[in-house]
Amino acid sequence: MKNYSVRQLTLAAVVGALYAVLTLTASVFGITYGPVQCRVSEALCVLPFFFPETKWGLFTGCIVANLISPYGLPDLILGSLATLLAAAVTAKVPPRLKWLAPLPPVIANTVIIGALLGWYGAGFGPAFPATFAFNAATVGFGELIACYVFGGILLIALPKIGFFRGRLPADKQ
Repeated sequence: MKNYSVRQLTLAAVVGALYAVLTLTASVFGITYGPVQCRVSEALCVLPFFFPETKWGLFTGCIVANLISPYGLPDLILGSLATLLAAAVTAKVPPRLKWLAPLPPVIANTVIIGALLGWYGAGFGPAFPATFAFNAATVGFGELIACYVFGGILLIALPKIGFFRGRLPADKQ
């Protein structure tokens, strides 16, 4: 594992806390958990494109947020691992393909959370394929909104903010 500086660890911790707070706040409106969801906090999943260390903050923030998930331990484990996987892949997106940075969270959550919700709703019986397809479509649509709309705003705005301009890798500004 890479040795991170205090600044990098602090950034990861702040991102994790922000993810958890945004998710828990949105749960009041009923858009955080379930087959029809749009976690605005998922917009933060584009941050590993600029700051790879934030993947650990996103993972931790997702664990905290999923502690109150109605889907229990499976969501706590699989949902958090989906976020970590997506963040790790996002960190590897080449600078010239910046527009692809929001795609890993969309794919990971569509497949993993769609399957989790499909299993939760129908088990692995004959209704699983239809239940999975429905949940994958609704979760995927919510992820598209969160990651490409809100995350896209972050991708465009972050390099223009003076505070971040000097802290971003030169090839990603």
